[in-house]
Amino acid sequence: MTATRLPILDAVGDGEGSVQVHLDDNQKIDGALVIAVYGKGGIGKSTTSSNLSAAFSKLGKRVLQIGCDPKHDSTFTLTKKMVPTVIDVLEGVDFHAEELRPEDFMFEGYNGVQCIEAGGPPAGTGCGGYVTGQTVKLLKEHHLLEDTDVVIFDVLGDVVCGGFAAPLQHAHYCLIVTANDFDSIFAMNRIIAAIQAKSKNYKVRLGGVVANRSRETDEIDRFNAAVGLRTMAHFKDVDAIRKSRLKKCTIFEMEPTDEVVAVQHEYLALAKRMLDDVQPLPATPLKDREIFDLLGFD
Repeated sequence: MTATRLPILDAVGDGEGSVQVHLDDNQKIDGALVIAVYGKGGIGKSTTSSNLSAAFSKLGKRVLQIGCDPKHDSTFTLTKKMVPTVIDVLEGVDFHAEELRPEDFMFEGYNGVQCIEAGGPPAGTGCGGYVTGQTVKLLKEHHLLEDTDVVIFDVLGDVVCGGFAAPLQHAHYCLIVTANDFDSIFAMNRIIAAIQAKSKNYKVRLGGVVANRSRETDEIDRFNAAVGLRTMAHFKDVDAIRKSRLKKCTIFEMEPTDEVVAVQHEYLALAKRMLDDVQPLPATPLKDREIFDLLGFD
């Protein structure tokens, strides 16, 4: 299988009115399919990212997952532990990156998935974009991206500033994880706006929506039709997914009941679609009032 490739755009800025520094050409990730996973806080992005990483590895791909959240629990179910963050280890050597070895900040998880937790600046200080940049810089300096087929950025919560959107500078596609409710869809709409802004100067495009923790998808379907999105996978409110996180493992390590096998197949199908059958979506975000009107709020 070969990953779909999009034309590389010259980084000439980062959107009108933005103060975010544009991507240095030396930090571009070449050769791998890069996916950024976004969505409302607490919607299940880390669980989705880890299971998707596991699915890619099951398809024979060399996978790297980068957690971009101060909570640094993105790779928890892959490694079975809370690994040190890039910011932690940099601080330990007084930010002399040349003193670090790959094993100081990269850890092998389930089925060979390589795991990194970027971490974040102290609360109320710094910028998440800097942390992402330093992480990619380390990976490039140690040539750790050269033997990677798929890179997944798991990004915290809603996009409220350019720093949180920094992983979009590296990605080919963004997957948005959402539930079938107003708050999740409102956050999704803001993420679409961020991708639209980034896509003016970077290669990132919308890949689609992952419906999560939702038995029905009627609200998601209505929103998708209005803005030009599509649902790539649907994970219902399945107890086995919740239990897998409590057991510190991916869904692929759970006892293979009918329910678990169905979820495994859905993740494998999502991974295959991202490799073989994904088309960039030119979605257009709605105004806030339009979302209220669309989803039936007075």
